[in-house]
Amino acid sequence: MPVANERFSPQDEAILLDTIQRWTDRELKPIVKEYDHADRYPHGIVEQMKEMGLFGATISQEYGGLGLPATTYAKLVMIISSVWMSITGIFNSHLIMSLAVEKFGTDEQKAEWLPKFASGEIRGGLGLTEPDAGTDLQGIRTSAKWNGSEYVINGTKTWISNGIEGSCIALLVKTDPTAEPRYKGMSLFIAPKQAGFTVGKKMEKLGYKCIDSGELFFDNYRLSKAHLIGGVEGQGFFQATGGLELGRINVAARGVGLAEGALRLASDYAQVRKTFGKPICEHQAIQLKLGEMVTRARAARLLTLDAAEIFDRGERCDMEAGMAKFFSSEAALENSTEAMRIHGGYGYSKEYDIERFYRDSPLTCIGEGTNEMQRMIIARQYIKRHSIA
Repeated sequence: MPVANERFSPQDEAILLDTIQRWTDRELKPIVKEYDHADRYPHGIVEQMKEMGLFGATISQEYGGLGLPATTYAKLVMIISSVWMSITGIFNSHLIMSLAVEKFGTDEQKAEWLPKFASGEIRGGLGLTEPDAGTDLQGIRTSAKWNGSEYVINGTKTWISNGIEGSCIALLVKTDPTAEPRYKGMSLFIAPKQAGFTVGKKMEKLGYKCIDSGELFFDNYRLSKAHLIGGVEGQGFFQATGGLELGRINVAARGVGLAEGALRLASDYAQVRKTFGKPICEHQAIQLKLGEMVTRARAARLLTLDAAEIFDRGERCDMEAGMAKFFSSEAALENSTEAMRIHGGYGYSKEYDIERFYRDSPLTCIGEGTNEMQRMIIARQYIKRHSIA
């Protein structure tokens, strides 16, 4: 894995993050509540994100991307998520698809697809989950059969981010359903929308509104071998999971943004809301809550940046990314819950932003691998790194 782009200086980072902060304040804050309550796809915001280069944020500069290191990317996601978490999924899922092509694709695939991914001309995500296969990716049933001239694909995917509004996905299939172990029979394809690829219903969700999560159906969907990522069958499982470290760092960054955003809302409210003749922030019960919220948010940020720095050095960071994702997502959930309680009855009203944080936060505990799975990964990696054998 390449080390982070050294041409991206601290000054570049400061300018970029300032731009993102001002854009978030100017463009997102005024409309987030309206769009969230209507569950409306933000077409105008997507166009702005294309202009800012966010769909190429982590794609190398040689292919037209920004080439951001993971640390800068994480900070960018934190800023946006502190106001409107769900829209970060529009470009993050796309970037994980892009990473699979850049990391494992042939030179021809990189040259053909990455510039279009970076510009946002083609947008998409990962097509992994199926009705009966989520965390157990080896249990997928979507199949691709070679007929001598092309692959014929049949199957169903579900809960696919950008599946409806996007135009392409990285599609995980079984090219050899009889292979043992099962992962050896899996392959990953660049799958643009065309004949045989249809979209089903949009999934209705508790939170994480505005981004589309859809069902995808493949009925004799045909692809040439040029669409097989890397050009070799049987590598799909590792190609699909090869982006999970960056994906988990992203989810951790979303958790940080949610935790910090909830803290800010609670702090602001506690300074203006008065009971018994003084602001509630002066009551010990509220101070205890705020003290824990500040600590959780700060610890989550540090864990996330630690994982991102290790990723940028090109080192393995599955344990660190798992710790960051686990802790930050739980911090988001706890801070959102405590912030709602600090708001009292108003926290249960749709007139206040905190209810959105309360609905959005649980997703971070599930996405990119459940927190139960993260704890198992953390424990196994720790034992492996500290073996007494």
